Amino acid sequence: MPRSTKSPAFLTGQFLIAMPGMLDPRFQRSVVYICAHNEDGAMGLVINKLFGSITFRDLSEQLELPAPTPAVGRTPVHYGGPVESGRGFVLHTADYVRDGTLVVNEDIALTATIDILRAMGEERGPKQSLLLLGYAGWGPGQLDSEIQANGWLNAPCDTGILFDDDLEGKWERAIGLLGVSLSMLSQEAGHA
Repeated sequence: MPRSTKSPAFLTGQFLIAMPGMLDPRFQRSVVYICAHNEDGAMGLVINKLFGSITFRDLSEQLELPAPTPAVGRTPVHYGGPVESGRGFVLHTADYVRDGTLVVNEDIALTATIDILRAMGEERGPKQSLLLLGYAGWGPGQLDSEIQANGWLNAPCDTGILFDDDLEGKWERAIGLLGVSLSMLSQEAGHA
């Protein structure tokens, strides 16, 4: 019988936090929200890096959508990860659920349709959201191996950290969820 994503062995709905010694520059000091993790692999979104200086307004123009309200138009676009960097995602509160929305848990959902962008541009979208391009993906067992090799920590999601604008502080605050300080973490794989 296949295990469900609710199993404690799986990290769906949690933060994945890069260890201080992360060698991959794409993930150094990253906090990743895990949208799906099961026996087939994992998919997550980096929540603390921007995709250059692209804004919601820029994306709307490129997709030929109606101009968003000025406040929404200034919303930054985040770097979700190195896979399919032209593919857009909206990670958001679960108060907005439509066809095509993946409900991660009772608080958070993921939508990758153009309809959510239209709704957001008209301020009819979710209460809180992050707009991202690209994602982070792992094959079967790959993420588990990276965690065992001391590449990542995991922590429960904190929606205050998830949706706030302090991108620079998210990594340290996410580590703080574990009750440890940076000085306690080794820079080298295989050491505590």
